[in-house]
Amino acid sequence: MENQFFVDSEHLSESALEKKHLLETDPSYRKNHMEYLPGMEQIQSDICKDVMTQMHSYDYTQYTAFDVKTALEHETCSLDDFKALLSPAAEPFLEELAQKARLESSKHFGNTVYLFTPLYVANYCENYCVYCGFNCYNHIKRVKLTMEQIEHEMKVIAESGMEEILILTGESRSQSDVAYIGEACKLARKFFRMVGLEIYPVNTDEYRYLHQCGADYVTVFQETYDPEKYETIHLCGHKRVWPYRFDAQERALRGGMRGVGFSALLGLSDFRKDALASALHVYYLQRKYPQAEMSLSCPRLRPIINNDKINPMDVGEKQLCQMICAYRIFLPFVGITVSSRESASFRNGIVKIAATKVSAGVSTGIGDHENKYRGKESDGAQGDEQFEIDDSRSLDQMYQDISEDGLQPVLNDYLYV
Repeated sequence: MENQFFVDSEHLSESALEKKHLLETDPSYRKNHMEYLPGMEQIQSDICKDVMTQMHSYDYTQYTAFDVKTALEHETCSLDDFKALLSPAAEPFLEELAQKARLESSKHFGNTVYLFTPLYVANYCENYCVYCGFNCYNHIKRVKLTMEQIEHEMKVIAESGMEEILILTGESRSQSDVAYIGEACKLARKFFRMVGLEIYPVNTDEYRYLHQCGADYVTVFQETYDPEKYETIHLCGHKRVWPYRFDAQERALRGGMRGVGFSALLGLSDFRKDALASALHVYYLQRKYPQAEMSLSCPRLRPIINNDKINPMDVGEKQLCQMICAYRIFLPFVGITVSSRESASFRNGIVKIAATKVSAGVSTGIGDHENKYRGKESDGAQGDEQFEIDDSRSLDQMYQDISEDGLQPVLNDYLYV
């Protein structure tokens, strides 16, 4: 593929514009999204087959109020109970779901809420994902932080009291290679007790290297578990390969990572089926790797630069709350993260019921924590953001709000001995 295809200037070349048009309008022009590209590791695992069999056979319209009531009465939530709790029939029982979810949260997590912050170190990307602000055709300001800039950003964040950081990049091996990410992990170890990664999927040996550099866990958004829908919104780049992305968490665990995170981006496809598949991805991997820590995120679509029409309107807050409560009841030991994509009022409420982890002091732009944490004017050097956030509270404000609600904010829940 020509390098000019991934330009970051204000105007694409004629050949790049032609290629973009073909990708958008001619499915035959796009590479098979189920075929691995050179260099992509293929592992032998039955997890994908198990998840997809359940997702494809899930007919949530068959469940009734009786099924929901029966599921809520059971002490242990079966797979069929979970399917009932995700169904439209469960929407009138939201209060009962919340009460049961809150009881499960209290039993396994007490009244604690864990806090972290993301740090975007680069926004170069080689994928064309139509819903993402970083996509290679979106005309945004691209930045890749130097190690000196990364260390400065981390120092600013650490001075706020934060003890966990999530390092993110755009999906570009050429701009943000594994060695670059590894060096960022080594720097993070100087300032934080917990280091997470949300980067492009890599092979097992590369995850092993990143773990040796200091990374504790890896989060990968499958975006949607529906392969047919996935094909229509991931038009080029390594991210287009659906099965390689699906197996990323298992490769990370094989590479020694202590924990892995999962998510679908709600609103891209049928959110009930995506919610089922996300939970089952965790469920089956948890049974296969019982020593691993696992977590679920619940993000909805948000507006992006140059496209404010991308929004989560097809997944309402009540439906999101229903899904999170069902997650908690089905997977009582799994952490649930609700990001700053959601409003402050929603996050304040859901942490009292089922969520166990929230972000604070968030910026999805590149190199923006100096300004955000110290109240400085931007010098224009920062890269553009991936999406708009809806909750911009600082760590101090989040800590105060959580405490005032009678919950215990936690900055670190793991000690190395």
